[in-house]
Amino acid sequence: MAKIFCVANQKGGVGKTTTTVNLAAGLAKVGQRVLMIDLDPQGNATMGSGVDKRKMALSVYDVLLESASIREAAVLSEKCRYHVLGANRELAGAEVELVALDHREKRLKAALAEVADDYDFILIDCPPSLSMLTLNGLCAAHGVIVPMQCEYFALEGLTDLVNTIKQVHANLNRDLQIIGLLRVMFDPRITLQQQVAEQLKSHFGDKVFNTVIPRNVRLAEAPSYGLPGVVFDPSAKGSQAFVEFAREMVERIQKM
Repeated sequence: MAKIFCVANQKGGVGKTTTTVNLAAGLAKVGQRVLMIDLDPQGNATMGSGVDKRKMALSVYDVLLESASIREAAVLSEKCRYHVLGANRELAGAEVELVALDHREKRLKAALAEVADDYDFILIDCPPSLSMLTLNGLCAAHGVIVPMQCEYFALEGLTDLVNTIKQVHANLNRDLQIIGLLRVMFDPRITLQQQVAEQLKSHFGDKVFNTVIPRNVRLAEAPSYGLPGVVFDPSAKGSQAFVEFAREMVERIQKM
């Protein structure tokens, strides 16, 4: 039975997509069966997984509108060794179309029920806003992985996200919880980042993952080659950190 996680943060530019594709590649590398779902109309996680969003016959849009199943729409990224349910600009239209439909926030959850035994992990890359697409992700998930930079404004954004998760938990998805906070783009030379990291640890305790993802040029370069950093340059410090994070995720799930 697959564990389903959203990678979410209402603050933009915190590395959600980088986290999603590199965690997916890391999990595949340590022997897990992985499906990565792109819920962002920009399709960055799709392109960053080696799948051309312009050439997809079917996408997550078709799944949400129930004109295709996940088994029909998902494709295998051969270089990355995980399946991708991709997104493209069509998905922006789904926001409007879903409003008038029944069970609009539970459509992804219903589709995932059919493939739950096919995978060990299902990772969902959410848009930065709290939209109908993000809501579909949160309603389908067992938990949320929150990537965040150790900066002052990141703490403010985290408060908003925690409140959103509480609301979804109370009204739509009783399984939903924060699985953990992942410190990304971390530079230990910056005193403020160390202070914020300590604040997170003291406030959230073991909800903060032990793995820290360093600021890394190779991770930043990888998307322009259409690959996660873990695949593009496995020897880079950022890539090795994501593989370590994948191992930590597997361990944490076994304890749940």
